[in-house]
Amino acid sequence: MNRDIIPLIAGADPAQRLASLRAQVPGRIVFTTSFGLEDQAITHMIAAAGLDIDLVTLDTGRLFPSTYELWKQTEARYGLAVRAFRPDPAAVESYVAANGLDGFYASKDARLACCEIRKVEPLKRALQGAAAWVTGLRADQSATREAVPPAAWDEGYGLVKAAPLFDWSRDQVAAYVAAEDVPINKLHARGYPSIGCEPCTRAIRPGEPERAGRWWWENDASRECGLHVDSNGRLVRAA
Repeated sequence: MNRDIIPLIAGADPAQRLASLRAQVPGRIVFTTSFGLEDQAITHMIAAAGLDIDLVTLDTGRLFPSTYELWKQTEARYGLAVRAFRPDPAAVESYVAANGLDGFYASKDARLACCEIRKVEPLKRALQGAAAWVTGLRADQSATREAVPPAAWDEGYGLVKAAPLFDWSRDQVAAYVAAEDVPINKLHARGYPSIGCEPCTRAIRPGEPERAGRWWWENDASRECGLHVDSNGRLVRAA
């Protein structure tokens, strides 16, 4: 694909950006949803506009019961199937044999190895043959994400990576889903602004940033799972 197309992907709001992406990018477009607040907003925009964008999710096998419940609610509400990509059972079995069921608590390397098996490798399969990848990244989610562009070329996956909500605040997303009556995870009301695997997510305390509850036992404030970073741990930005 010609990278010169990226500046043509524009719009005043996320819905317009999604429509522009679909209009400008030929080929398959994949939206990876984890059923978080941002992802539910994007799903609603895709469904409302009838955009030809594939919805997929990375089912790690360790998600909260409420996430699986929301998955079913979302498919029923919008009449869209969300395709699941799951980790290789042999890789999971090998990891658990070597590290224990919850061995990711032992070290950052062990945690990243688990994320690699349960999330990164399935993502690679999900994006095979895709021309563009839609994500729910926002610039104000964390310090590592503050330079998120609306669209960029992802060298690792060889496709356009779009973040239609890049300039929205958490409050804007919350207001949107409330106004549109979008189904959301009930854990948000219990202090979980960012929801991942159950053993790796806790509610945040007053004053903490919204992603403080992810991999909370690690001291590194820039912690990520590996889906949006390069081999050196840096957030992937425009080439």
